Amino acid sequence: MADPPETAEAGAQQKEKQKSRNKKKAATVDESELLTVPDGWKEPAFTREDNPKGLLEESSFATLFPKYREAYLKECWPLVQKALGEHYVNATLDLIEGSMTVTTTKKTFDPYAIIRARDLIKLLARSVPFEQAVRILQDDVACDIIKIGSLVRKRDTFIKRRGRLLGPKGSTLKVRKVVLDTMKNIHPIYNIKTLMIKRELSKDPELRSQSWERFLPKFKRKNLKKRKEPKKKNTKKEYTPFPPPQPESQIDKELASGEYFLKERQKKRKRVEEIKAKQADAIKKRQEERNKAFIPPKEKPVVKTKKASTEKKIDIEAIKEKVKNAKKKKLGALPVEEVNLKMAADEKKKKKKK
Repeated sequence: MADPPETAEAGAQQKEKQKSRNKKKAATVDESELLTVPDGWKEPAFTREDNPKGLLEESSFATLFPKYREAYLKECWPLVQKALGEHYVNATLDLIEGSMTVTTTKKTFDPYAIIRARDLIKLLARSVPFEQAVRILQDDVACDIIKIGSLVRKRDTFIKRRGRLLGPKGSTLKVRKVVLDTMKNIHPIYNIKTLMIKRELSKDPELRSQSWERFLPKFKRKNLKKRKEPKKKNTKKEYTPFPPPQPESQIDKELASGEYFLKERQKKRKRVEEIKAKQADAIKKRQEERNKAFIPPKEKPVVKTKKASTEKKIDIEAIKEKVKNAKKKKLGALPVEEVNLKMAADEKKKKKKK
């Protein structure tokens, strides 16, 4: 006996519903597994077993460095080569062109090692010490170089906003959004506050899969409009009925300086001497400008705070000397004998004068 068509259709619909429910459950399980990360979990290190055949082609990166970094790079370059040699990456320093180059070798097995080497030479070119720059070769360390020189037009506003990024002891904030918003006149404290709230929300397992917009603060920008002053102020000159004095002609200037009465040879000699003096000044200025490239920028000295000493040292010998000096001094009225001697001396002086 075959089942009626109505019962067969109902059974097929129930099976489809059950399949969709199972799929939804599997999807929810997969999403939860992706969102949650076990505590203390670390990504395993990339070894030669993961890429035994190595890289197919050679890749390289190069960057320029300023002249004042030349002396420092000469000293620390053996350490740079040693650090990159552990990752099978070659490094070359060209002092003529003023550039650093990193290239992969046949033994290089980590494809991301050349990217880390590129970041290392970029940090060294930007006055980062080797001890800090070499940390970029670690798996859990990354860097981001943000160019802020062209984000603000005026120099004064650029210096003020750049000063907001500097933290305690010269440390800087390490978030790209914070830096870019600061250059757009948004104070970094607002972004830091949102980051702190996000860090606290990430600790709650129930809120990980939800939207955090309702918890994040919304700050309104307040632009205080100032009256724009014109760049060029037209000032009216005082009215004078007399015309301006007639400018001196070339002959008048020569007569005043005495050049008019010189011979042609003497005039030529004087012109040559003036040209040579100008050339010497120009060569001197050009040499000074070239030497400026070798002078490193000035850094602010680190001021060490002196700890206030709680115990005050007492100099006993100084106190004793003060007491002795005080005893030698004669306080109060003079004795009778000294008074009589003074009076006798005064009388003798008076008699001599007479």
